[in-house]
Amino acid sequence: MDNIYNSIIEALIFSSDEPISAPDLVKAIKGIDGEDIQVSDKEIAKCIEELNFMYQEKSSAFQIIKIAGGYLFATRFEYAKYVGFLSSEKSKRRLSQPALETLAIIAYKQPVTKPELETIRGVNSDYILNTLLEKSLVAITGRAETIGRPLLYSTTNEFLKYFGLDKLSDLPKPREIEEIMKDEDFLEQKQKIMMNLIEENIEKETGEKSDDAD
Repeated sequence: MDNIYNSIIEALIFSSDEPISAPDLVKAIKGIDGEDIQVSDKEIAKCIEELNFMYQEKSSAFQIIKIAGGYLFATRFEYAKYVGFLSSEKSKRRLSQPALETLAIIAYKQPVTKPELETIRGVNSDYILNTLLEKSLVAITGRAETIGRPLLYSTTNEFLKYFGLDKLSDLPKPREIEEIMKDEDFLEQKQKIMMNLIEENIEKETGEKSDDAD
């Protein structure tokens, strides 16, 4: 495969807002250059490997990653905390601690029913499940073969994209999670996020009081 296709693949991935799969890259190339062009998923992967090597040689701040079954440009890990510091993610995109706990249970136990979920958490999960469904982080994937045939919940591709995963097997193991929780950088970022949430709540309450006064 000619090196010119490295630039074509780079352009296609760069222009995509969503992860773009190898078959879609092949389709785009053949759609312009003809079906006779010899290009495969394996050659696409090789081109991306060459591009990432080039980025690394130039000490670029970005790379191409495989996520949710497709390819996407992303900031390199060592620069993520700087980008995160300046990033002011909208509150609707943030997940509360109960939502994260619920999502973690679904991710590791899926497919799981609401009764099973509530048995593990010990509290009603109607509101949180609806929130996760609205955000497309989980989906109803069938019914259990038990009394009452309760609905089954599983994670989605949106879940993979949200957490930067390519596939479910990339989820950290329980031991790895414990190590992450003890990491100083993680704790520092968690503290900053909590402070941002507190500040947002204060601003919200202040704004509401001002509206009431008016």
